[in-house]
Amino acid sequence: MDAAMHMNERQRWVDESATADERTWATFVHLSILAHTVISGFAIILTIVLWMMKKNESAYIADHGREAINFQISLLIYMLVAGAFSFVLVGIPFLILIPVLGLVGMIMGAIAANRGELFRYPMTIRFLSGR
Repeated sequence: MDAAMHMNERQRWVDESATADERTWATFVHLSILAHTVISGFAIILTIVLWMMKKNESAYIADHGREAINFQISLLIYMLVAGAFSFVLVGIPFLILIPVLGLVGMIMGAIAANRGELFRYPMTIRFLSGR
């Protein structure tokens, strides 16, 4: 770990070297999931664009961007599976719960990013990994 990193009371790594600008960009990367409510499927594109713009400038933004993209891909897969199972009524509760998970996770990720913390979404398949 970097010398500027330490574990806080929430058991999350904090990057003391993350600037206010980096924390703001990382926060926006997490909040980009809100775009999904306006244009379905747009959130992942917006997240990828934000991440691609800044990933080479900041390891902090790169980490948050990868995590947000992984989370959104995971949510999409979960929604597709729940949709398939909704024909036998099993998936219907999941079609309601998955967006709630997305909203709560996005808020938690944005708050963590704004605090300078590294964040890992629960129940996320890690398609993109660090370095």
